[in-house]
Amino acid sequence: MFIPDLLRGKRILITGGGSGLGREIAACYLQLGAEVHICGRRLQVLEDTAQRLREKYGGTIISHVLDLRQATDVESFVDHLWNTYGPLDGLVNNAAGNFVSRTQDVSPRGFDAVANTVIHGTYYITHYVGKRWIAAGHAGSVVSIIVTWVRTGAPFVVPSTMSKAAVELMTRSLAIEWGRYGIRLNAIAPGIFPTEGANKRLSPKAAWEDGAVRNPMNRLGRMSELQNLAAFLMADGVEWLNGETIAIDGAGHRQNGASFTELAELSDAQWLEMREAIRSHDARDKAMRTNNEQVPHG
Repeated sequence: MFIPDLLRGKRILITGGGSGLGREIAACYLQLGAEVHICGRRLQVLEDTAQRLREKYGGTIISHVLDLRQATDVESFVDHLWNTYGPLDGLVNNAAGNFVSRTQDVSPRGFDAVANTVIHGTYYITHYVGKRWIAAGHAGSVVSIIVTWVRTGAPFVVPSTMSKAAVELMTRSLAIEWGRYGIRLNAIAPGIFPTEGANKRLSPKAAWEDGAVRNPMNRLGRMSELQNLAAFLMADGVEWLNGETIAIDGAGHRQNGASFTELAELSDAQWLEMREAIRSHDARDKAMRTNNEQVPHG
């Protein structure tokens, strides 16, 4: 779809770039010639992703362990990037957390697990990267991955809906405040693009498949479609596109309104079964992080 080397010469950081949508965007940017940096909390996942993409596409992709929830760590990490590799040209805010649950069952710890990454972490990394850009007079592009629920609301994912709404408002607000510096911020609101982590946390009892999801096109999103949009927003030539959220969901949110409304029919026993399936998946992820995350970025 794009000319070869569209992103040649650009240095781009993708948070949560070791898996899911972040990994797919990293693959796209690498193919288009960018120097790609991915960060997250699971060292082995990051290194495996970097190695696979490097072997498949060539180019430069570098992984970094980072906990976005810690402001001082984020500031040190941004300093490390600038001092070791040079200034970033782009930032993709992709790192997130989510799970499906009745809101009355969500603990403060569960809410914070989502909000601390999505609200705080997104703000911290955007803030410190933006400060660097402004101080140096360096233009930059920020692309944040949010959800269509910021337009419709969504039951049973309230921590995520609230947090992603905050990211959209940050996008709109900083587009106005930072546009004078040549810094633009836009957001992508994907529909269902199946990834293992999202499926297990949002639909642990049923796999997402074409024909089984409700939208006017009667299918799931294709990763290439999301990748193409992420490349378009990061490329030169659309600098006047600023402060916008683009939904890519086959018009699903316009047809259906809020997501997850069907879960209102679940019994207490069914909610308990779903919660245990999600907790089991999270426990495996936590064990992996415990073994790998205590390693400095670099």
